[in-house]
Amino acid sequence: MLLDLDDARRDFREYVRGWVDKNFPPERALELEKQEYRYPFELWDAMAEAGFHAVGISEEYGGQGGNAVDTAVLARELARSLGGLSWVWGIPSFAGAKALSHAGTDEQKKELLPELAAGRIRFSIAVTEPGGGTDLLGAMRTRATKVPGGWKVSGQKMWSTGAKQATYLLLLARSGDPEGPGKRPPTTLLLVPSNSPGIEMRYIPKMGMRAMGSCEVFLDDVFVPDSQLLGIEHQGFKVLVASLNNERVMSGALALGMLDGILEESVEYASTRTAFGKVIGGHQIIQHYIADTALAQKQCELLTFDAAWREASGLNCHKEANMVKVVTSELAVAAADRGIQVLGGMGISSETHAQRFWRDLRQFRIAPISNEMVRNNLAESYGLPRSY
Repeated sequence: MLLDLDDARRDFREYVRGWVDKNFPPERALELEKQEYRYPFELWDAMAEAGFHAVGISEEYGGQGGNAVDTAVLARELARSLGGLSWVWGIPSFAGAKALSHAGTDEQKKELLPELAAGRIRFSIAVTEPGGGTDLLGAMRTRATKVPGGWKVSGQKMWSTGAKQATYLLLLARSGDPEGPGKRPPTTLLLVPSNSPGIEMRYIPKMGMRAMGSCEVFLDDVFVPDSQLLGIEHQGFKVLVASLNNERVMSGALALGMLDGILEESVEYASTRTAFGKVIGGHQIIQHYIADTALAQKQCELLTFDAAWREASGLNCHKEANMVKVVTSELAVAAADRGIQVLGGMGISSETHAQRFWRDLRQFRIAPISNEMVRNNLAESYGLPRSY
């Protein structure tokens, strides 16, 4: 278990924090978020110039190296100010860099990883379906049919964040029928160019992560060449699991970063706002709110970096990644609630940040998989019967 960062990672953390404070402080993040559906290209480009898209990609493919611990450090420091806008970096990291590094062919890695590291291409994930939600495989209707030279894909995906601006969609499709009652259908994972004929998209109005538009994706006989198969045919979900575990660890790091931002804003406001003849930080109830947020911060930190260390060490982290997803999202949402209470009437103003963090964190609470479903999976891992 990683109990503390080494000197190199501390230096990296301080570099990222200074970069964020200088270039994208909370006030600028608020302005970017207000421009709903307008993808923040200036943020993407600035991250590319800083080399952040190259973190977690092997130096062999033009990256800066680093593992899950390094990307967790980066995610945390970005989210402390940017909140859900951090997914500008995060989604291409797990749907592109992680997926390709784990399952890509040599040709795919050589072609795509240097482009991603340099910020010249982007990735989005297209897995969830309208009737599926957490019943990901049982309700999957999008089908990939084998044809000469590739696949024809038809169906509909939901909640593909950043899809309109992505170069590739990491798409999971049903590629056969179940072998028997209660069996899951075989699935195949494909890298689908987003400009392929037969693809249409539309934005989904939503409460949080507003400048990171999430899309419905419609696919009508979209041809995907064999060269875009990721991993093994008919074993797509198994290939995807490594990316999903990484996504949950990164979600934990992002929630932790937002919790950092909530705590900082709460302390600053409590130290300057006066009521009943003294700063409100002198009132016990406010002190307890801040103390509870500090307690949540430490719990999230230990869980997140333990899971990141396990992933980086090549250990099975599926259970830990799911725990991180539940605990960090719930503790951070509660912290955002307290942050709003500390700020009082200003807490519901769009000029402050606790409400923005609360909205972004509520999305983490239900996506990419609901915490209720994660609890089911965790209980099942302890030998209890499947409840769904």
